[in-house]
Order: sequence, then C-alpha cells, then structure tokens
Amino acid sequence: MSDEPFDEEPAEHHRYRRYLQDLEGVSPAEEAALVATVLRDPVMSMAEAAVNRHLECRVSVLLTDPAFTAWGHNMAAVIGDRPFLTRRLREWTLLRAIALDEPWTVEELTTASDWFQRTASAAQIVTSAEVLTLLAERGRTRRVRNAARRRIQLRLTPNAMVHPRCSSVGETRPTDGL
Repeated sequence: MSDEPFDEEPAEHHRYRRYLQDLEGVSPAEEAALVATVLRDPVMSMAEAAVNRHLECRVSVLLTDPAFTAWGHNMAAVIGDRPFLTRRLREWTLLRAIALDEPWTVEELTTASDWFQRTASAAQIVTSAEVLTLLAERGRTRRVRNAARRRIQLRLTPNAMVHPRCSSVGETRPTDGL
C-alpha cells in the first residue's frame, strides 16, 4: 500500500478552478494574455477545457454583438493551431452568421460537428427555415434531425412560445394549459 492519501485532489483540478475564476473576471484588455497563459499549462486537456468554457461564457454575451468579430479574431490568434478550440471558435462564428442572417454555406452546416448541429437545431436564436430544413433532412444524427423537425413544426404552430419555466435553449412547449 502507498502512504499517499487517496482523497487529495490533483493539482490540475485546483488550477482549472483558478483559471475559470481568473477568466471570469478578466478585463477585455487583458483577456488574450490570460488565455495565452492558461494555454501554456502543462496539462493541455485541462487548459483547453478551461479556455473552451471561457469561450462559451463570452459567446453567450457577444454572439450577436458587433464586438464579436474583433474578439473572435483576437481569440483565434491566441488559440493558434489547437484543433478543438479552433473548430469551436469557427463554429461559434458560423452560429453567429446564421443568427444574424449573414452568409454561410451548406457545406459548413452539414460538415459541422455533432455539437454544433445539436446547438443549431435547438437554439432559439436560429430561426432560419433553410437551416432547420437542412438539419432536419441532412443532420448527422437522429437527435439533430428530430430536434430540427420539432423546431420547424413549432414555427408553423401559431400558439407556440418559449415556456416561462424553461431556461434551456430550445425548450419550447405549446401555450395551451398555461
């Protein structure tokens, strides 16, 4: 048996929480430098997970804001050639284009990750009938295709609304009985 205690949390777990706290409170002027610092952590998977969570938090605020474009370029420069983070940022940019009715391609949508297709098929910010139809017909998974079909049906139902107790993106219920 080893003398080392089993209950001690690994150091990278502590760093992860600290990174999330630091990223949450970082000023826009210092954000790129802090993200770069996090990405230099020796545990790459933990560092990328922390940065991904930060990107999700920032996107929730910036997605339709004009500042998104400059922020996205700054983050792309810092992220560099990290495949997962590069793809995720590119897919957030695609979601923005769809939400703002800006140009996008069928190939971008149909070759996007499962995560993106699930997000786009459920997100209330996506209202494009063309996007929802493509996902209903050519979505990679049954879950995506079904979610897109439900969204299309809800668009055609005049009494559909977001249920007031649903906080999750994409949760809708008919208004009858409310």
